[in-house]
Amino acid sequence: MNHPREISVGIIGTGFVARHFTFELERRPHCRLARVLTRRPLDRCPDFPHPEALTDSLDALIEASDVVFECTGDAFYAARTIGRVLDAGKPVVTLNAEFHVTVGSHFVDRGLLSEAEGDQPGCLAALAEDAVATGFTPLVYCNMKAFLNRNPSPEEMRYWAERQDYSIEMVTSFTDGTKVQIEQCLVANGLGAGIAKEDLIGLATGDLKHAAAELGAAADRQGHPISEYILDRGLQHGVFIIARHDERQALALRNFKLGEGPYYVLIKDYCLVQLEVFKTIERLLQGRPPLLNNGAVPRVGVASIAKRALEPGTVIARGCGSFDLRGTCVNIAERPGHVPICLASDVRVTRRVEPGQILTMDDVELPETEALAAWQAIERRVLDARRPARAS
Repeated sequence: MNHPREISVGIIGTGFVARHFTFELERRPHCRLARVLTRRPLDRCPDFPHPEALTDSLDALIEASDVVFECTGDAFYAARTIGRVLDAGKPVVTLNAEFHVTVGSHFVDRGLLSEAEGDQPGCLAALAEDAVATGFTPLVYCNMKAFLNRNPSPEEMRYWAERQDYSIEMVTSFTDGTKVQIEQCLVANGLGAGIAKEDLIGLATGDLKHAAAELGAAADRQGHPISEYILDRGLQHGVFIIARHDERQALALRNFKLGEGPYYVLIKDYCLVQLEVFKTIERLLQGRPPLLNNGAVPRVGVASIAKRALEPGTVIARGCGSFDLRGTCVNIAERPGHVPICLASDVRVTRRVEPGQILTMDDVELPETEALAAWQAIERRVLDARRPARAS
């Protein structure tokens, strides 16, 4: 980083991403680790590389940091911490799409807040900047997903959690499609796109030329860019954009090996997660605008949909990454009162819910939290924005 002084980086979280981010931070000559905020007892983080940096005080983290990196994946906890950091005038960089699509819109006007390059949403945002800078008009912002099982078993998820050193909840949200729905929701809201349908199209193909033709045409039918994913076991861990260009460039683009058009594929075939976060930290410290956030008035949300029949009295400890619910993209204005998947924690079901049914606030009792209040304010703003103006 090209700064005249050392930059103190604080971290919120002590999980997989935080640990590996810290390893890379050690190698950066102009960065130093400030403090690391954890909810675990300070003497029970044996796998964290710098235990002396751990703190349970948000104030201590804020005071020690020039910039804060939040990577808990927890919308509730992020809602309680990120606002305080922003109010203190410190930039916040996240790898937490769950936070953004649930309550992030409540915080976008309170300071510098950006999802980082590294996960698929940030990588798509960076690729979109490059595409627009070279004259392309993006039509489809597309994620690549290798595997999908809408209702995996606990035994399968325990196996993969142990193998990959992730939590069972994380692996389950990856497998049942919740994570890709969350990511593409953030992409839609942050990059001014929409969705072609609830739950997304999810085209089953590893052929990018075929994907370009099908999804490019789908975007044209919608009349606006769309956020999507494709599904195939042979796919790389990356993202791509389907875009148009000036027809007068067709010969040149063909010579550049981009094909015949009119739908061109621009691809980034890797996402390096915590290793790319440093680019977004640098961006904010240079005074450039956020790479990606959910916007003040989002169009798309991620609703909770039942995986199985839920009887009255059922208590769901955690919705995202559970065996009870999964997440699905919806237009907020068309699904008023839906329960966002990342708010569906510690909820009690109050009436029978059928498999495949989208939960509404009338179906459950939710605890009163800062995150719930923030979501309710966001939803009111969205619905008010869609109401026609009264004639004077």
